[in-house]
Parts: sequence; C-alpha cells; structure tokens
Amino acid sequence: MAVAMCLQVLCSLCGWLSIYASFCHLNKHRSYEWSCRLVTFTHGVLSIVLSAYIGFIDGPWPFTHPGSPNTPLQVHVLCLTLGYFIFDLGWCIYFQSEGALMLAHHTLSILGIIMALVLGESGTEVNAVLFGSEITNPLLQIRWFLRETGHYHSFTGDVVDFLFVALFTGVRIGVGARLLFCEMVSPTPKWFVKVGGVAMYAVSWCFMFSIWRFAWKKSIKKYHAWRSRRSEERQLKHNGHLKTH
Repeated sequence: MAVAMCLQVLCSLCGWLSIYASFCHLNKHRSYEWSCRLVTFTHGVLSIVLSAYIGFIDGPWPFTHPGSPNTPLQVHVLCLTLGYFIFDLGWCIYFQSEGALMLAHHTLSILGIIMALVLGESGTEVNAVLFGSEITNPLLQIRWFLRETGHYHSFTGDVVDFLFVALFTGVRIGVGARLLFCEMVSPTPKWFVKVGGVAMYAVSWCFMFSIWRFAWKKSIKKYHAWRSRRSEERQLKHNGHLKTH
C-alpha cells in the first residue's frame, strides 16, 4: 500500500512537471511564472471539482466524521495534490517568488497530506481543507493574469477581487472555523492532526489580515475616485449652466 501511494505521488509529480514543461513550450514569449500559474490554475480547478465530489457526494461528511478511515478516492486525490504541492514548493524555492507565509502554507499542506496518507485516516477533513484552500485559487490566478495583460483596472478586475475576498472570508475563515471546531471536539482524530488543523487555520488568518488590508485600501481609493468624479461632474454642470446665461 505504501509503495502504491509513493508511486502515485511520483506519477503526480512527473505529470505536473510535464504540464509545466508543455506550458513553457507553448508560451515561449511569456515568463516562467506565467506557465507556473497556469499549472496552479489547472490544479485549483481540478482539486475543487474532485474534493467537492468527495465531500458532497462520495462522503463521508467532514463535519460529522472527522478522523474516519481514508477512502480509495480520497487517497488518489491526496496523492495527486501532494505531487502538485511538491512541484510548486520546489518552484517557489528555486525562483524565490514567494514569502515565508506562502512557503509555510505549502509546507503545512504537504505535511498534512503525508500525515493523512501514512495514518490511513483523517483524509475526510484534509480533503475538506483542500477544498476550502483551493476554492479561491483560480480567482487569485485570474487576478494575476489580468494584471499581466493590463486588464486588472476594470470592472472584471473589481468583480474578481470582490469574489476572492468574499469567498476567502466566507469559506476559509467562516466555514473553516466550523470545521476546526468539529475537528477539535471529536474524539476520533489524533491530537497531532488537530494541531495541524489549528496551524493551517492560523495561516489562513494571516492571509486574511493581508487581504482585508488590501480590500480596505482599494475601497478607500475607489471611494475617493468616485468623489472626485462627482465633484468634476457637478463643476461641469455648473460651468455649463453659467455659459448658457
């Protein structure tokens, strides 16, 4: 069983590397980060679909069965995701593109997945954390692509930012708090699994502070721009009225 899981992780890592190499070949005029973020977007969409299917359809329900034995589908998805996180962590370290907080997030994710695979349990809540962590990822990558192509300062950019902040606050912080509570009060999960859950939730709050600070600054900037436009419109109307007399 352990050998089979290692082979799955290795195949996953090779698969993500191959996808990255393909994107680099197809986007020679773009940066390496462009191709890496395409891989990240692909993994985000795939992991959201798979983890949602596991949580909402295949089961078990993470809020009532934390610490339950892993299902075969959970193992496959966790191996797929583990290969991706190993790839992305290695890329971030090599290109020095991310700060300590993102590296800590990736490291905790890798350790959490390995822990669930080795124990043969708690894949239910780890899968739920995967869903909550990845639900905002595609929006984050779209935001970056909009910036790179010069389309960020638009209505589309505002919508993406709003959805990102709303989903992060509602799912990773709100629903995440409920999941962590269920994990802590349940006698089934191991104590170190609970510690890992607290650590991941703490990292989410660190991200949340940065996101709220960004949202506040952008809101204030938008408000001042609106006030300025209103003032210019009133001045224009006033001047126009004077000219007609």
